[in-house]
Amino acid sequence: MNSRNLIPIAVLHPALPTPDDLLDAFAQFLRIDVANGDASLDTIAGYRSQVAQWVDWCAANSIDPAMATEHDVKLYRQSLVESGYKASSISHKLVVLRRFYASAQQRGWRSDNPVDGVKAPRDKRPVDDVPVLAEVDVALLLRAVPKDGTEASLRDRAMLGLMALQGLRTVEVHRANVEDLQTRGESAVLHVRGKGRDRLAYLRPDVASAIEEYLATKREAVPDEQGTPMFCAVGNRSGGRRLSRRGARQIVDGYLKLIEVKRPGLSNHALRHSAGTLAYRYSKDIRAVQDMLGHASPTTTARYAHIVDREQDNVAAKVPLKL
Repeated sequence: MNSRNLIPIAVLHPALPTPDDLLDAFAQFLRIDVANGDASLDTIAGYRSQVAQWVDWCAANSIDPAMATEHDVKLYRQSLVESGYKASSISHKLVVLRRFYASAQQRGWRSDNPVDGVKAPRDKRPVDDVPVLAEVDVALLLRAVPKDGTEASLRDRAMLGLMALQGLRTVEVHRANVEDLQTRGESAVLHVRGKGRDRLAYLRPDVASAIEEYLATKREAVPDEQGTPMFCAVGNRSGGRRLSRRGARQIVDGYLKLIEVKRPGLSNHALRHSAGTLAYRYSKDIRAVQDMLGHASPTTTARYAHIVDREQDNVAAKVPLKL
């Protein structure tokens, strides 16, 4: 019989941390070490939710997280695979868990890290298997916003412009503040609060005009700990408060359904992929596209170049034979 099912490990070894002790240690680790002590609230919340998922799985399988082994982590990985998680998602979860146990090592609670020898499943998707909207669908998406002058319509037009034409992530739209909009010479510039680092986005004139029109007509925003939100919810209950990421996703999904392109695997992030692909198609400047999207590595941006180049230079079509 498995001894784990008899007496809790923490009872046999009182010096061992409880799951709550581990979570508290990890919370301190996030505050001090992640992003050089300047991790965003979203990052901290995301990391904690990943660890909470692991702790819940351990509880459901009678495993003490303080005593988890490499084999236990592999079983967890297998459960994620069977639950349909993508390889990239599993990789992220394992990275967070590795840091979780690194914080336990720093406290002297573990001499080893049970995640060190566990690799994520290999991502079998082709490098250019990226959900991208066709150019005509991006045009239809932008035209789908009602031109009725309401606060919601003006907000949606500005938000879709930032995502589908400037390549902002949903979280970056969510974090945007009114005071982030600046002027540099003749250009409108948005201070984008990215996932890893901030960047300046030089706005297209039409996107800048859409934002200014929205800001000039929307109700007074309710400031929060992040600043004065640029994009706000509408309605009697939450009107004027910062639009949540979930709210932004629901808005985008609504327009994708309206133009009948919504399908599994194609969501709000497809707008960012589409912006990158279109920017490369018309500029052929991969470095400029990298800067626009805020990618740390040109390898990430190269996916869009690969999509466009293969489409425009199909070598199979050059063979002088007919079917």
